[in-house]
Amino acid sequence: MSRWAGRWIERWDPEDERFWREGGGSRVALRNLVFSVLSEHIGFSIWSLWSVMVLFMGPEYHVDPAGKFFLVATPTLVGGVLRVPYTFAVAKFGGRNWTIVSALMLLIPTVTAAFVMEPGVSYGTLMVVAALTGVGGGNFASSMTNINSFYPLREKGWALGLNAGGGNLGVAAVQLVGLLVIATAGAAHPRVVLAVYIPLTVVAAALAALFMDNLTTVRNDTGAAVDAAKDPHTWIMSVLYIGTFGSFIGYSFAFGLVLQNQFGRTPLHAAYLTFIGPLLGSLIRPAGGRLADRFGGGRVTLWTFLAMAAATGVVVVASERKSLGLFLPGFIVLFVLSGLGNGSTYKMIPGIFQRKAEARGLTGEAAAAQGRRLSGASMGLIGAVGALGGVGINLAFRESFLNARSGTPAFVCFLAYYGICFVVTWAVYLRRPARTAAGTGQSAPTGTAVYAEV
Repeated sequence: MSRWAGRWIERWDPEDERFWREGGGSRVALRNLVFSVLSEHIGFSIWSLWSVMVLFMGPEYHVDPAGKFFLVATPTLVGGVLRVPYTFAVAKFGGRNWTIVSALMLLIPTVTAAFVMEPGVSYGTLMVVAALTGVGGGNFASSMTNINSFYPLREKGWALGLNAGGGNLGVAAVQLVGLLVIATAGAAHPRVVLAVYIPLTVVAAALAALFMDNLTTVRNDTGAAVDAAKDPHTWIMSVLYIGTFGSFIGYSFAFGLVLQNQFGRTPLHAAYLTFIGPLLGSLIRPAGGRLADRFGGGRVTLWTFLAMAAATGVVVVASERKSLGLFLPGFIVLFVLSGLGNGSTYKMIPGIFQRKAEARGLTGEAAAAQGRRLSGASMGLIGAVGALGGVGINLAFRESFLNARSGTPAFVCFLAYYGICFVVTWAVYLRRPARTAAGTGQSAPTGTAVYAEV
């Protein structure tokens, strides 16, 4: 199956159950998934590094709360933009090869931060170094595109959910490391966090080189990118992914700062709490994918947005009452729901494009291949826009605390957005005319409706 000089796999047909079960396909896919998760995990840790670094920045750094919110938003912006080229790097260089390169690139922001992180450093320098950590955000797009090519449609929800969830755990992991360092060495030693991740980055790159594979069936197809960009479902799903992943990454970066500014927590107290939400949100993501495999991504996503709106309502009340006891459970539930929605929305993407291929008359492997082609390309765009939602969340918090000295106005905006996502999910993927039209293989009146069980 594999040409070991360079580790390229010539034939790959995961939709063929005999190939998958008896030909070793599932075993090879699982091996690539495991080491993809590891690399993406480190990438997420580096991407969210500044959600921890700001907790080390006391008065001697002369950065106010608004400046810190802007600082943690910068990596989100850069990471979101980088997700587009990272998606197509897999087809250009190979999944294994790009995983090695992208892992080694994580050394740039960590080594640079180790040199500059000290009182007296200029805010402009901090912004540049924070921007460099955006390369960690790009890793998600290439990793998801790569794993999407390894797995059959019937298992994509679980596989993509596990890949993304294991990566998302990197947010909680780096925050736990930050907590340990602050609790033991103190808030004056941020370089200890960096000393942990520099060798881990090298290990992730080495393991990818030893155990991952490239697929020759994944070709550089610029036409796929153009076709995905023209398809309205790419942008509809981007709107939904802002609501799920944008919430997860935005809240992950901002949680510690909200606790400090809304409730007067010290950096140590904030560090004790910040990892809980990202941890639970990451762990639940594979369950979201599995539920979507069973009940349909549209249904799971719809009810997730309704629950997110309800949880945000609780957070708004807690914010107004300044009740930390009510705020923490509400906010943590938001993390869990965003993780669940991350899994269900990403399951929808390959299903949508395969259903559209089938509606055009393609069947079997031809439909599956077309679905993989467009879903892989669209994932980069959807992932990029979703990550930019995290920028919006941090900027909303910045303005909210600047003008109202409270996060309440920001949370009200988020509640309204979840309501919009609920309506969009129902209107495009679940209302009966859409299901009937797509289920019969005919074009729906809207021209965008696709069968709901995606």
